[in-house]
Amino acid sequence: MPHSSSTSEGTRPVTRRRTLAVIGAALAAGTVAATGAGAQAFAGDASPAHRTVSRQPVMRTLTPQVRAQLDRAVTNVLKTTHTPGVTVGLWAPGKGSYVKAFGTADTATKQPMSPDFNMRIGSVTKTFTVTALLRLVDQGRVSLDDPISTYVHGVPNGHHITLRHLADMRSGLFNALNDEDFAKAFLADTSRTFTNEELLAYAFKHPVAFRAGSQYQYSNTNTILLSMVVEKVTGQPFDRYLTRHVIKPAHLTHTFMPKGAEFPAPHAHGYTDQASDDGSITDATNWAPPGAASGVMISDLHDLRSWASALAEGRLLSKATQAERLAMLPTGREGVRYGLGIFDVHGWIGHNGSLPGYQTVMVYLPKAKATLVVHTTSDVNVEGKSLTTKFAKAITDIVTPKNVYDIPTS
Repeated sequence: MPHSSSTSEGTRPVTRRRTLAVIGAALAAGTVAATGAGAQAFAGDASPAHRTVSRQPVMRTLTPQVRAQLDRAVTNVLKTTHTPGVTVGLWAPGKGSYVKAFGTADTATKQPMSPDFNMRIGSVTKTFTVTALLRLVDQGRVSLDDPISTYVHGVPNGHHITLRHLADMRSGLFNALNDEDFAKAFLADTSRTFTNEELLAYAFKHPVAFRAGSQYQYSNTNTILLSMVVEKVTGQPFDRYLTRHVIKPAHLTHTFMPKGAEFPAPHAHGYTDQASDDGSITDATNWAPPGAASGVMISDLHDLRSWASALAEGRLLSKATQAERLAMLPTGREGVRYGLGIFDVHGWIGHNGSLPGYQTVMVYLPKAKATLVVHTTSDVNVEGKSLTTKFAKAITDIVTPKNVYDIPTS
């Protein structure tokens, strides 16, 4: 199934013996109390190894020697994880850039990967959806403290769940894409487009997991609801509002929200193990992602480079709203916090995403003004970690050893 997640490794619906990654990221699993001992995990490591690293520069210059190290590291992850193809973009003022593609875009024809391909970006979509909402906050048309019941009727506990709870993944609402009936319906027809109402019906069959605001738990249901708020307030289809008020103002030219399975060329094929119980691989290139505003968007390496810095620096928002966005809370994973449609992984700010056949991570390191974007043509997690986490960790181990991008498995 398609994934879509938060600081997640995948958000998978359930089919047969396992959970399918419908629309997810690397922090989808587990819940954590919003306050208390969990906050201790982010205090930093005072070990001798950490003190040694702290004497190094924030980011190494991308010399020919460092580039060669990156080539070896990326190639090693590609081979050991059996990833068909990956593209990597790394940029930092004064340090240089590293933009490269590895592997194949089509295992049948052996077409090589290219950094210029369009790619499905999964839960990175959430950064756009929540930005659309926050622009309405800046206009005074909604408040983050409004209950969702003001805009959408029939939400369990809706009088107590605010827009803020939805945006920072602390609503307690069940993830629609993890419902067994949804997974069966999706796999029965992977070209089917699900409406928001259909997806919410799958979610609302399940009880609310906890008191709103008390814990973190990743759920695509949250972002679907926020897109419905935008539609209610603006009177426009969500994709139209998003294009006019987020994508165009950010000057992105290869980024859009498809209505179904459309996927403009050039693009790479994507491969998944989510259609079988035995781990066999299926070409999921033309599957229609069902997560709507939680994870269906298409973009490319170069647009995401621009979007990462715009997102982290708040270029489309007021200073006050951006400050709220960056006031992130623990997720229960060491070094990882989540805010309003955005995460911080050991200093790297952005989001990741996973859906059948594809994974993406898009992050920005403010103190180095560095951007990292990784796309893979597979969503087959290895040892409990997403492929993009493995690639990003290998890259940041080399270039930013004080800020290694890594999402623990628990």
